Amino acid sequence: MSVEQATQSSAEATEIRCQEKSKGGLCYEVILAEPAVNVALPKLPPTQGKNVSAEEIEEKLKAAEERRLSLEAKKMADWSAKMAKIEEASRKKDELDKEFKTHAKEVLHTKMEQYEEKREQQISEIKEKLKTHAADIEKTRQSLEQQKVEELQKHLEDKLRNAATLRDDNIKKILDRLKEHNTDKLNEVRAACYQTEAQKTTEKTRVIENKLSTAEQNREKELQKKLENIRKHERRAELVRQNKAALAQKTDVTASSG
Repeated sequence: MSVEQATQSSAEATEIRCQEKSKGGLCYEVILAEPAVNVALPKLPPTQGKNVSAEEIEEKLKAAEERRLSLEAKKMADWSAKMAKIEEASRKKDELDKEFKTHAKEVLHTKMEQYEEKREQQISEIKEKLKTHAADIEKTRQSLEQQKVEELQKHLEDKLRNAATLRDDNIKKILDRLKEHNTDKLNEVRAACYQTEAQKTTEKTRVIENKLSTAEQNREKELQKKLENIRKHERRAELVRQNKAALAQKTDVTASSG
């Protein structure tokens, strides 16, 4: 039995029933027949074999070997091209890294030089300001000391002048009172008055000299204190300069090793 006959037989065994289930709609029932038993499948006609000689087999194997070698050579060429591209990219990357490091080193060196110049300029300005300030302080101190000395001298002269005036007045009064006494008594009284006035003058002079000495000592202490502050500032500036030099040297060593 052929395929066409089997299809026709199964079509004859199939039953289709149709009935109206609702208005405007249809319902179909397809009832298939039982499966057929011992249905023979169609057989394809056998193909006639082709005789292949050993030479043809050898040529095919040779051609296959040539194709394999050609494919391997192409793969190797592709691989070599890829490796060349990778090496070129690596070389360019190394060049870019080297250029970047060189540029970074130059920029860092330039910045360090600018910072060093700026720092030296700032230190010079600070030193100049300190010198100017110290000179102003010294001038002010000398002016104040000179003014104090002049005031003290003037005050001392006024006191001495007043003391001399009072002394002369007292001597004159005493002499007027002692005109009736003899010459010896008058000389004793005059000598006593002169001695008393001389002692008072000596004591006042000693007090003024002590004040001047104290003022001079205070001035020396103030000068020593200001000089010590200036030395401390210079030591701090020297320490900053040394730290900067050490940092610059460390940076150069790091850049050279990099």
